[in-house]
Amino acid sequence: MIVRQKKDLSKAHQIRHENSLHHQIEHHGITPYMLKFLEQGLVTGVSKDTIKRRKNGLVRFIAWCGERELHDVRSITKPILERYQRYLYYYRKADGEPLTFSSQHVMLSPLKSFFKWLARENYILYNPASELELPKKSKRLPRYIMSIDEVEAIIDEPDYHQPLGVRDRAVLEVLYSTGMRRMEICNLSIYGVDIKRGAIWVRQGKGGYDRLVPIGNRAMKWLEKYRVDVRPLLVTKTNENILFLTDYGEGYRRDNLSTMVKRHIKNSGLEVVGSCHLFRHACASHMLENGADIRFIQTLLGHRDLSTTEIYTHVSIEQLKQVHNATHPAKDASSQSIIEELLDEMDD
Repeated sequence: MIVRQKKDLSKAHQIRHENSLHHQIEHHGITPYMLKFLEQGLVTGVSKDTIKRRKNGLVRFIAWCGERELHDVRSITKPILERYQRYLYYYRKADGEPLTFSSQHVMLSPLKSFFKWLARENYILYNPASELELPKKSKRLPRYIMSIDEVEAIIDEPDYHQPLGVRDRAVLEVLYSTGMRRMEICNLSIYGVDIKRGAIWVRQGKGGYDRLVPIGNRAMKWLEKYRVDVRPLLVTKTNENILFLTDYGEGYRRDNLSTMVKRHIKNSGLEVVGSCHLFRHACASHMLENGADIRFIQTLLGHRDLSTTEIYTHVSIEQLKQVHNATHPAKDASSQSIIEELLDEMDD
């Protein structure tokens, strides 16, 4: 057994913070409707992540209403919702930065669902959010795409002579080989690994969908080494089915998985912002550059919409450079010699 004991201070702090927010809106007139709405979502199979996002968005809105003495759900009108939307637009975080349009979209989307439900259940006469125009979510290019050498340097960083190093190596291998999301890695089950088919079942991925993803031979070997030699040293009765376990015998949470990945990125010498999603970006980009069909990448990553996957076609710079060098008229040697002469004159 190599399981460590701990006092989970971060979880305790999170609980205190959530209790503080709940206390703030506990006696607000809209809160009982929110609780019924969230319960209905659970009953109808809405994912836990969606429930959490809805709750966070609604708690923030109800707290805003409370500060303005708006306690009756029937008094909420479209102009009030638009006023709240402007509040989010002008809001500044502790570092002085505004909320991104994506963050504003996440905070406003629950209001659309909430008031639609209120109208359907006849708690209100009409839906004031039906024509509320949400900010467009920007489809930003990944900030950084790791090269193959950089990925390999990070994957080689854990000390695989130690049990926990084997586990970390297995996590990194699976991240890069499959392009899984962080939450999907956290939720993997030991029963989802199909050795014969060389694949892993992702259960209840984003949007609540299941999918079977292939995994490379190298990644599968490291995964098997972890599963057979290391995981039995970490497993406890409370986490018998979770595939990847922390030093404390718990299933990974998203934050501590990111912390582990960031540590190995830093130790490899790469100075870049990000963690698990860097491997997802690298997986998709490297496969596209090596000729993979974009629809295969869509299936691998679990994108419902092809347009989400197409963002990776804009970052496959190696193929673009090859075409540019082969076809652009300014590539010939005579042009290059003229440029070199001009640079020499500037130096003089």
